Amino acid sequence: MPLIAWALMTVLSIIWGSTFLFNRIVVVEVPPITVVFFRIAIGAAILLAVAIALRIRIPRDRRAAIDFLVMGLLNNAIPFVLIVWGQKTVGTGLASILNATTPIFGVIIAHLFTTDDKATPNRVAGVLLGIVGVAVMMGVDALAGLGDHIAGELACLGACLCYGFAALWSRRFRGRPPIATAAGQLTASALILLPAMLLVDRPWTLPVPSSAAVASILMLAVTSTAIAYVIFFRVLTIAGATNVMLVTLMIPPSAILMGALVLGERLALQHLVGVVLITAGLVAIDGRLARALRRRLRGTDAPERARGA
Repeated sequence: MPLIAWALMTVLSIIWGSTFLFNRIVVVEVPPITVVFFRIAIGAAILLAVAIALRIRIPRDRRAAIDFLVMGLLNNAIPFVLIVWGQKTVGTGLASILNATTPIFGVIIAHLFTTDDKATPNRVAGVLLGIVGVAVMMGVDALAGLGDHIAGELACLGACLCYGFAALWSRRFRGRPPIATAAGQLTASALILLPAMLLVDRPWTLPVPSSAAVASILMLAVTSTAIAYVIFFRVLTIAGATNVMLVTLMIPPSAILMGALVLGERLALQHLVGVVLITAGLVAIDGRLARALRRRLRGTDAPERARGA
């Protein structure tokens, strides 16, 4: 991937690193479908306003509508609800570790259903190394509850599977403006979730949420949705569908480093080891360093082979 893609993914990982915290705050007071609907609806309204202001056209033909609806289901409506519901019983640390399995699903699905994005040993090894790094970073405590709330954990893994298929479907959006794609899929997601929220959660019967819950929903809508998806689809255009899924490996270190820099939280040895392992995995996936080393070795070996001949 080009360096600009890595830079944008770093920013995206910092934004999405806060999502699990906001989910944990708001899900105590507001049902999952309602949380996700307002997150998506507000984010869609923001992006539609930006698109109108910048005179960016959002496709409205039948094919575009189907593309947006499927993407909205796979990338927002289903996985967001699964993750928020799962976090009713699954802790933030374990949820982020399970979320880090997303690239595995992405690599497998791309390998099975595409001809130009096959799995390579470097990519598979890098993803596995990255997941190990996430587990080390989050620590044994985060894994302590593994298996205790199997339904919630399966919900988080189901969300990752959805993201893998969303990455495959997102290949249809290459070449389109990121704001148009993000606004279209979020609008479709909101339309899908509206009847579900009205039928299942009946929000008019719920107590008024606290200011902390309202603030969390607004942060989820503005930063974790509107801004994040513009960046996401920009990376998709630059680096491709499978590579953009690697951001899930970068979320835990971003969240922990953010806590150390902003909140003064202590960095433990396990955090540093985890960062090293994740970085090694991303370097293996990128392949640039390995190719440079191979070229260098071939260059130094050439005189020896000539002399041997």
